Amino acid sequence: MDSFNWHLEAERKWDTMAESWYERSQTMWDEGSRKTIIPFLRSYIEKGASVADLGCGDGYGSYKLFQEGYDVTGLDLSKDMIDRANARISEDGLRFVQGDLTKLPFEAETFDGIMAINSLEWTEIPYEGLEEMKRILKPGGRACIGLLGPTAMPRTNSFRRVYGEAVVCNTMMPWELRRMAEETGWSYIGGEGVYKRGVSEELARSLDEELNQALTFMWLFMFEKQEV
Repeated sequence: MDSFNWHLEAERKWDTMAESWYERSQTMWDEGSRKTIIPFLRSYIEKGASVADLGCGDGYGSYKLFQEGYDVTGLDLSKDMIDRANARISEDGLRFVQGDLTKLPFEAETFDGIMAINSLEWTEIPYEGLEEMKRILKPGGRACIGLLGPTAMPRTNSFRRVYGEAVVCNTMMPWELRRMAEETGWSYIGGEGVYKRGVSEELARSLDEELNQALTFMWLFMFEKQEV
């Protein structure tokens, strides 16, 4: 266990998953589980803002943000993902870089906003990633964070931990992320659920936020960096 390097192993895993992700990403963003993310972000972060897409994968979500009028920089741990992003999308003003969410290669207070979808789960210590997000945001900047909910099948990436095996997925409950954020200099200003088939809008509206989160495939958070 002493020789296990979480972030190196996470990079290797996503390098091996890059091809299958590339094949599915456009459908996910256009029609699937990620189709509500950018409309949610748009309701809290003004067009024209500089946004870091942290955990951008093959860059299709970054491209959709760019199309909406944002100044976008995409970052991913996987070199293969970044290579695919650069090969797939060539637009002036849209940039992609390889980097670690817990050691971001950006100056302090660089961005107006952040989009980080299912990326904090892939850090060994999520607090470190959240702190880096805070560092690169301008005062009053906002972060749209998508966290896998209790019903999300990708959470099985962390299952083998129950046997004491090393894993590279750090599943959290939505309430845990919110509590960590509010304890460390963020304000929670909005949230929204993404659900599997079988959860109706009527059912979701009838439940409070805690029960809604228990049903989610993903919970979208909007946090604001508190001004000191």
